[in-house]
Amino acid sequence: MADKQTPVRSIRERGTGVRAWPVWKVLDWPVWKLPPWLLAFVIAAVLTDAVVLGLGASGVTFRAHDLEMFAGLLACSATTVERTRRAGENNGMVKDVYATWELPAALLLPLVYVPVLPIVRFALTQWRIHRGPPYRRVFSAAVIGLSYVGAAFAFHGLVRLAPGTATHPAGHALAWMTIAALCAAVQWAINQTLIWPAIKASNPGARLRDQVFAREPMSNDVTELCVAVIVTFCVASSIVALLLAFPFITLLQRSMRHARLVEDSRLDAKTGLLNAVTWERQATTELTRAIRTKAALAIAMLDIDRFKVINDTYGHLVGDQVLKEIARMLTSKLRDYDVAGRFGGEEFSLLLPQTRSVDALRIAERIRSSIAAMSIIAPGAVGGERVQVTVSIGVAALDAGTDRTYSQLMSAADAALYRAKGGGRDQVQMISTTRGLSAVSGASRGINGAVRDEAAAAEPSVFRRALTS
Repeated sequence: MADKQTPVRSIRERGTGVRAWPVWKVLDWPVWKLPPWLLAFVIAAVLTDAVVLGLGASGVTFRAHDLEMFAGLLACSATTVERTRRAGENNGMVKDVYATWELPAALLLPLVYVPVLPIVRFALTQWRIHRGPPYRRVFSAAVIGLSYVGAAFAFHGLVRLAPGTATHPAGHALAWMTIAALCAAVQWAINQTLIWPAIKASNPGARLRDQVFAREPMSNDVTELCVAVIVTFCVASSIVALLLAFPFITLLQRSMRHARLVEDSRLDAKTGLLNAVTWERQATTELTRAIRTKAALAIAMLDIDRFKVINDTYGHLVGDQVLKEIARMLTSKLRDYDVAGRFGGEEFSLLLPQTRSVDALRIAERIRSSIAAMSIIAPGAVGGERVQVTVSIGVAALDAGTDRTYSQLMSAADAALYRAKGGGRDQVQMISTTRGLSAVSGASRGINGAVRDEAAAAEPSVFRRALTS
């Protein structure tokens, strides 16, 4: 992560979206800038989906019943896309209700229809809602199409094990719905397996646990797939069921978007970290728990050095990219139970539960050195210019078995940050709120106070009693 170079796109590219890369300028497409393994993975997924579509079309016999069902499912899917225009497209991994229309096509229609619905859905999303990078739309459509193809093969293989289930679903409801649920799980597993490498490549700090297996996304996925199985069972009996299912699915779509809005209200829009209010709430709760259980805890305040100079020199777009890269660095370097937030402006706050003072200092120093090693490239005439970013960090540690309020701990962390700024920046200062100990580490010092250069050899020990003034 420290060696990664992050190019910052120009204002024209950001303002015009995909129009900055015209279709006829093939070599300018951003897809060619992907890592070679990821580019090969994307091309392989798209070509495989195209081959499946071609093979399905070559041996299909079009029937009126199949065409009617496909038209009904396609209309429902298109209407669902249209309903998202006002709210806009979700960021990150999209959680919506499209499986309720695409799973019936996979289980009830010939293979040729299965990849078509995702293709139409993403084409409409690109045209009607948001013009994102086309290669991402194509890749997503291919991956989802392949996952439903896998579910279709699983269904046709399992349904043979229960004679009569395929022709009379209502008479074998338990067996049919069990098989459909298993196939829905197969679709989910294939989709996550294929899409996750691309997500991890674009965002190395993304965690499978947070994105897929956290309570909220898992609840949404299970709910969507259960409803999709019910709709599929009803449609297998009568296409008229689509008319009755659509209002219910609309309500489900609204509830999922409401959950997403609630989640977004907890996050800082620019960095994706917790906003100041949510972070303070979690920090207060964790501090109360630490005092009750007599556990250690630490809080750190991080401030970007000379951030105004970066904005004035390179522009606010580069400044925004710096904030995002630091947020990504924090997410990748912190432990699973640590909590990072954007305190405001160029300041970040870190909550380190069950962390002693010496360990908190080590964590803060690791973050400081990683940020100092980042390479962010600002656009320029000849290949751009590297933006050097450093941070100052103040740490306040609550020793096990002691009692301090949230405001006292934050004041100590802020005082330590002020010392780091006054001591030359690009360093970590720590204050223990109970023992009166302070410590410093940074570019010229080791974590345990070891001097890294001769100029610092004459300075006193970095571990000292804090001044009481």
